[in-house]
Amino acid sequence: MQFGFTVRLPVDATSVPFVRGLCREALGHLSVEQDVIEEIGVALSEACANVVQHAGPLEDYEVQVDIDEDRCRIRVFDDGGGFDPAAVRATLPASLLEGGRGLLLMRALTDALHFEREPGGRHCVTLARRLSVGGLTAPA
Repeated sequence: MQFGFTVRLPVDATSVPFVRGLCREALGHLSVEQDVIEEIGVALSEACANVVQHAGPLEDYEVQVDIDEDRCRIRVFDDGGGFDPAAVRATLPASLLEGGRGLLLMRALTDALHFEREPGGRHCVTLARRLSVGGLTAPA
């Protein structure tokens, strides 16, 4: 089993529940456990909400979802200014007062979380989550 989709979304608050719903429907169709679906949905929502809230005046962003027998990997791309995840870690718990909860949630609800800036300047957040025991063991 392999399943995937890519969507381009407007940078507005309505795009977050939309893409979360698409992902939840795909995972549900593939009979993934409900608690795993919910946790992936929260992590995806946080990644997309960060784009909507912090990426600046963008027209759109992109979400890629790839699901196989063992894992779900989600990549969220944007052309915003980005941020330094290490700087957020260094200021915890003070950063929780100004944000930073989304980053903690994404870390807690996924097996792998990676931030990168691509050579063309686009930013990418990769979330990966095991769907079954013995699935994902290394960063995506």
